[in-house]
Amino acid sequence: MGFHATRLALAFSLLFMAPTQAANGLPDIGTAGVSAMSIEREARFGQAFTRFARANQPVIDDPVLNEYVTDLGLKLLSQADAVRFPFQFLLINDDTINASAFLGGVVQLHTGLFLYAENESELASVIAHEITHVTQRHIARYLEAQSRSTPLTVAGLVGSVALALVSPQAGMAALQTTLGLKMQSAINYTRDNELEADRIGLRLLSNAGFNPDSMASFFQKLADKYQFASTPPPMLLTHPLPTSRIAEARSRAQDYPKSQHPASLDFQLAKARVMVRFQRNSGNELHLFFEQEAKQTNGAWQTDAARYGQALALLKINKEDLARPLLNELASRHRNNIFILDALTDLDNAQDNHQAAITRLQQAQQQLPNNQVVMINLADSMLQAGRYAEAVTLLDNYLRRNPENPLAWELIAQAYRPLSDESAFRQAQAEVAALKGRYDLAVDQMEIAANLSKDSMQRARLGARLIQLRQQQQEWEELRK
Repeated sequence: MGFHATRLALAFSLLFMAPTQAANGLPDIGTAGVSAMSIEREARFGQAFTRFARANQPVIDDPVLNEYVTDLGLKLLSQADAVRFPFQFLLINDDTINASAFLGGVVQLHTGLFLYAENESELASVIAHEITHVTQRHIARYLEAQSRSTPLTVAGLVGSVALALVSPQAGMAALQTTLGLKMQSAINYTRDNELEADRIGLRLLSNAGFNPDSMASFFQKLADKYQFASTPPPMLLTHPLPTSRIAEARSRAQDYPKSQHPASLDFQLAKARVMVRFQRNSGNELHLFFEQEAKQTNGAWQTDAARYGQALALLKINKEDLARPLLNELASRHRNNIFILDALTDLDNAQDNHQAAITRLQQAQQQLPNNQVVMINLADSMLQAGRYAEAVTLLDNYLRRNPENPLAWELIAQAYRPLSDESAFRQAQAEVAALKGRYDLAVDQMEIAANLSKDSMQRARLGARLIQLRQQQQEWEELRK
């Protein structure tokens, strides 16, 4: 491992402190860390980190992929103990193989995981591992320990850890400057926590119905692929894979019932979507690839997933007429599948068939009420059809329940502008800026929105929101110290 890789490994090794062990050898899932990091404060730092990540990383605001990842995460979370706050799963547009966890239930996944995982169980094994880092409060425990031995505030420590996650080089400098821990002790802390996250994550994986062997198989593939690599992927720097760890994962899997998790069409649809929408391969190359895969009788790809990838590739190279029969055929077999609904909407809007898209999505609403993919697509189709007031009504109702969705705020801002509602437009712009960590702009826009409002109750509401934004700005500044 070269000098840069060693520094990077140390930066991430410092994220975790060894958990305490009960007398029976099982991990103590108590409230260690609570004196330095209450549950409420951890949740606030998690919310701030989400904005920090959006400001510093290529976070994907793709409602289809976000819903798939969130549903997968929630399925695993349903088997977890001590889930203290809502989790958020951020998808990062990065082809490297990596995942990480942060305070307050924030889990980051690189798109490279989709490209490398062969099946849904392997992807789920990574998510289960990261979920366990949060539920076991590994980072909170680490922060509590460090706060006793350094002059830094907890907020300063949180900022260094957050920076290491989104900007490894800068974060490394901050951690070395403020903490100065020895390399070996940091690695030992990480090993203990990695093994605990493996053990408990494996239980979540099996209890949620996934193949328990998938964790070891994913580990083994990573170890084999990068055994002699001079630059291993970030995941191997942050999650070292000694032979003993792989062997333990394989051995522990034998304690769980054998279950062959059925091949997931949605996993392959998500993988195809990542390949077409977020990789640099040309649309023509991808079209040929998926066309060949669709012809294979016993290939790695399910036929319908390959056809979906083929259709997306055709849309990418503006061959909508060739994509339509593929998508219509898929829709006839997979009614109201969100991946196919979204692609058909893109196709209709590209050909100015806005009413066809709106009608289809309104029908889907009856089966999928409050589904974010349906709602976002319907609002976007209404905008493209010039039905701005209807889009505002739809998005306003959605945002009352889901105020943390930046894409919905961007769409409602687009709807308010042609309606000449400058105050509402500025408010929406402020919310988008806040969700992306641009608090100076958010505060400025909210002040303008309040001043432009002609309704006294609305002005009071916007004024109260302005106070909240300033408080969030202060927390944001603490996180960045």
